[in-house]
Amino acid sequence: MAPVWNQGTRGIHGLSKAVAPEDSQRKGRSLLQFLADHFYDVQALREYLLRKQVLKVHQKNRPFTHIKERFGPHAAGAYFILKQGGAVKFQGKEWIRPNTRGRFSLDFLKFPEVPVEAVDASGSAINYHGLDNLLALKELQSLWLRHCPHVDDWCLSRLHSLANSLQELSLAGCPRISERGLACLHHLQNLRRLDISDLPAVSNPGLTQILVEEMLPNCEVLGADWTQGLRLGPEEQSRDTASPIPA
Repeated sequence: MAPVWNQGTRGIHGLSKAVAPEDSQRKGRSLLQFLADHFYDVQALREYLLRKQVLKVHQKNRPFTHIKERFGPHAAGAYFILKQGGAVKFQGKEWIRPNTRGRFSLDFLKFPEVPVEAVDASGSAINYHGLDNLLALKELQSLWLRHCPHVDDWCLSRLHSLANSLQELSLAGCPRISERGLACLHHLQNLRRLDISDLPAVSNPGLTQILVEEMLPNCEVLGADWTQGLRLGPEEQSRDTASPIPA
């Protein structure tokens, strides 16, 4: 019998009562012990919570079609990023950011023809589908996607749509980006600054940075030191661990 999740603590206790066998009603038996004895029900609960999390991410990445139809792609893209908790900058304007309660001014709807030139979506839930809201920003010059848990290699394969305008891109700390995704950036020949530091899915950061620099010769690539991840000989290894170079 699959559990039913209700809000509040009473829903948790209701869960145990709904699926507990008669002998589990003994006084003093903890909910934790009951769940440990019925792993199937714990697994079902975990699957339910995972589906709920996926649905939440999907909701956050939905397009705001009504805003796009009325005010254009720049206003719709800005609204999407601000709803994600990010920040946007229109040409000739100051940065717009939500306050601590997630609220922000809608004054940008008054100048729908002014293009967005910079987007900071760092730490947001943006994913492959959510990028639809940004790819229409044909004059976007700077894009920060630092520490975005759902930005992956497939997302990078879509950035070629911004090749004519994009000059700065930060992917630092994105856990799902690997060498394969970085190879897709060869379309972005107008890039002048690229941050690929702290990418745990990249197996050899030092070598990867060298290859990216070869791929984008006019771009400053920030990331690991070029020697990181390169194999050292036994003599170099012992010297490296025994006497670190002073700062």
